[in-house]
Amino acid sequence: MGSYKDPNHGSDDVVENLVQRLRLYKPTPVSDETQFSVKRAAVLCCIFQGNNGDLRVILTKRSSSLSSHSGEVALPGGKQEETDIDDIQTALREAKEEIGLEPSLVNVVTVLEPIVTKHRMIVVPVVGILSDAKAFDPCPCADEVEAIFDAPLEMFLKDENRWAEEKEWKGEKYLLHYFDYEAENGKYLIWAFTAGVLIRVASLVYQRPPAFLELRPRFWDMAITGDIPKP
Repeated sequence: MGSYKDPNHGSDDVVENLVQRLRLYKPTPVSDETQFSVKRAAVLCCIFQGNNGDLRVILTKRSSSLSSHSGEVALPGGKQEETDIDDIQTALREAKEEIGLEPSLVNVVTVLEPIVTKHRMIVVPVVGILSDAKAFDPCPCADEVEAIFDAPLEMFLKDENRWAEEKEWKGEKYLLHYFDYEAENGKYLIWAFTAGVLIRVASLVYQRPPAFLELRPRFWDMAITGDIPKP
């Protein structure tokens, strides 16, 4: 991974403009009704500018030996620990543990609305900018991460190499999106939760909706509506 320098429109300007714009984003307030005992986690959507000037996001392939979501593509992240002061610290700590990304290299610019999974876990997407990609020396934790790669963020707004599967939850239909991507170190399938987060982040970054029907599941927004079912 490297940074791109364009003599006519430098990468520093592109990244700085993105930072300033994303810092203005105000997530929808979370309902007070969600403040009961619920599992909480955070993921880091770390964006950098690639050699061709495109914006890219760092992704991982989870270890095949993990008990849950083994072998799946994911954003760096994990469950909140008692010592974490907030969601940002959770995301940065997990990224360092999983892929060796030093928190000092990440400029956190915004935190998106919490997403609720079908298993009642609240997951908070944290968006950060990696201004100097050359300073990041990927070091995967063998117990958790099988591979580290990056993908163009804009691909999650395009209807290319994408397909969807219709699902139903409590009588309401929604779509699971799947994106096929071939990186230098292999072929990957980016789908479900991770794909959904990246669609949301790409829509915010590029300020336009995807070129396909998104149809998110209703339970995703339960942290905002406050109707997360209690245990």
